[in-house]
Amino acid sequence: MHVPGSLPQCVYLLAHDPGKGRVRWGTELGLMLRAAALADLFASGHLTDERGRAVAVEGRRPCDDPVLEALRQEVAGSRPRRWQHWIGHRQRAMVKAVRAQLGGDGWVRLQPYRILGLFPATRVTIRDPRVRKALLGRVGDALRKPVGRVDPADAALVAVIAGGGLGLVLDRKARRAHKRRIKELTELSGPVGAALRAAIREAALGEGAV
Repeated sequence: MHVPGSLPQCVYLLAHDPGKGRVRWGTELGLMLRAAALADLFASGHLTDERGRAVAVEGRRPCDDPVLEALRQEVAGSRPRRWQHWIGHRQRAMVKAVRAQLGGDGWVRLQPYRILGLFPATRVTIRDPRVRKALLGRVGDALRKPVGRVDPADAALVAVIAGGGLGLVLDRKARRAHKRRIKELTELSGPVGAALRAAIREAALGEGAV
């Protein structure tokens, strides 16, 4: 089954609850999408890690994916910063960009509407439910296969989902049961998984201080 080629698009589809017809309230969607995009850029060699900071690799051709390229340019135009910083930056813009990309590529149907007749919103419907099921299958395979046989993209997918606490895909019981494998896949996928967990902790502390 064909699935989207970018990690942020895959994460968005997995975060979409078919039963509710939307992403659940409380889901750290923005943080996960930013982390997924950074993981894609790290895997493709557009970004590298220097002493815990994200750095754009010079001489690489621009990304074909416009969402990933926009983030690459953000990093390239800044001094080296922690991965955690980039994960927490411009989350709403990332959500809108990935959602629009999914709509433009035909993976979802986007229907504008107004909440209570006042507040503009967008209803998202996955066009082919089999796509999300295929992504769930990839997550399950990554947790069962020998680590050496796991596709790096699937390792990063698990790292982001587990790091973001996406209970719709991996609830606490599943994360406990696969704790060792999740740790292995997170390490395999680079610095983003650990940075995502740190960003979520930081966001929670910030909310508590308000």
